[in-house]
Amino acid sequence: MYLKTQGLILRVTDYNDRDALVTMLTPNHGKLTVKARSLRRKNSPLSATCQLLAYSEFTLFEYKGMYSVNEAESVELFTGLRKDICKLSLGTYFAQVAELISQEDLSNPELLSLVLNCLFALSKTDEPERKIKAAFELRCACLAGFQPDLGNCYGCGAEQADMFDLSAGHLSCFSCRADDASGVRMPINPSILNAMRYICTCMPKKLLSFQLGDENLLKLSDITEGYLLTQLERGFSTLDFYKSLMI
Repeated sequence: MYLKTQGLILRVTDYNDRDALVTMLTPNHGKLTVKARSLRRKNSPLSATCQLLAYSEFTLFEYKGMYSVNEAESVELFTGLRKDICKLSLGTYFAQVAELISQEDLSNPELLSLVLNCLFALSKTDEPERKIKAAFELRCACLAGFQPDLGNCYGCGAEQADMFDLSAGHLSCFSCRADDASGVRMPINPSILNAMRYICTCMPKKLLSFQLGDENLLKLSDITEGYLLTQLERGFSTLDFYKSLMI
């Protein structure tokens, strides 16, 4: 049986001396792991279309319950990323997060669109990396089922809450911390809060249509990173590498 689909390559893993396994995120079939025959050979015709972060059109052939790449044609290779190690490492972090929260055979076009839009912004626009990173992390948390409560203070209902609880995912005042609370809270100001509210609710194509100064972008990025990692209960080696480049 043949299957035609577009897919974004999230991971490439050696299978044997000649072949590799590629994990891709597709519009209609969710996450798929398929065999790319002869991908590890020099001058493989699949080397461009099956490389990490390539978005390609695939014809897949199923045999004994596993798909193999029969044909592939590139749609977008995001060449701008491959000229900048920082952007490439950040894009790889996006792919690692997407691989974790996506599922086999479960359609998730919103997640695919989010990753593609953020890779496009990294590759072809001048948007700050911290802005793209923060928008991706918070929107990704929402798509994974962890949309935060960004209304009033969870404790007293005050509109001017100034802390964000990474574990509970809600706002609080500095003085409203419960006696049995153990989560990490991070300070938040109105500008950052408005940006977070926008990221959670805006139209996908308008994800980066907000403005923050450099200092607030740094704080926003720290909050969204802490929130996503807290909710997913794990870290990412790709994020660690990206941050090591920023020192």
